Amino acid sequence: MTKGILGRKIGMTQLFSETGELIPVTVIQAEPNVVLQKRTMENDGYEALQLGFADVKESRTNKAEKGHAEKANTTPKRYVREIRNANLDEHEVGQEISVNVFEAGEKIDVTGTTKGKGFQGSIKRHNQQRGPMSHGSHFHRSPGALGSIDPMRVFKGRPLPGRMGGDQVTIQNLEVVKVDEESNLLLVKGNVPGAKKSFVKITSTIKAN
Repeated sequence: MTKGILGRKIGMTQLFSETGELIPVTVIQAEPNVVLQKRTMENDGYEALQLGFADVKESRTNKAEKGHAEKANTTPKRYVREIRNANLDEHEVGQEISVNVFEAGEKIDVTGTTKGKGFQGSIKRHNQQRGPMSHGSHFHRSPGALGSIDPMRVFKGRPLPGRMGGDQVTIQNLEVVKVDEESNLLLVKGNVPGAKKSFVKITSTIKAN
């Protein structure tokens, strides 16, 4: 069964292990999540646990969101996500889930939205090589050939300049280095997607090494 919690990326720091090894870690603040709804096979066609994280101002919510939160005896949440294949029997609507669902040494997957970098060229966006910068070259940082002559069009999927970042990305098989229940913090080895203060979803890994 899959375990999961929602949190907010605080930033990065580093720890020393018992053997003296320097470990870079990402700090994720995961205040107690509230179970807003249980998706069942009979009603929804799939099983999942809907969690809510971080209160939102009442002026920024509508009547539907307020009514949905009232069923769980809580306030509307800013970040709502579903955890598929969770053990529904262990959870009830309105129950709080804290960071102690995970333990140090456990493997997890972290999903977040990457930093938006705006409109970028093909070199930065797709790691293409640039052309010669001298000797009369007219090919410096442009995309290069776009395709064959016969179709007279650009094929879909061609790596061209455009907006970069702002995509949902999941990094798999990250290790939980430390769980701080008092401060509601998870320390994860390595980096996770997103900018500081961005929301992330943490689930038990689906591809164990």
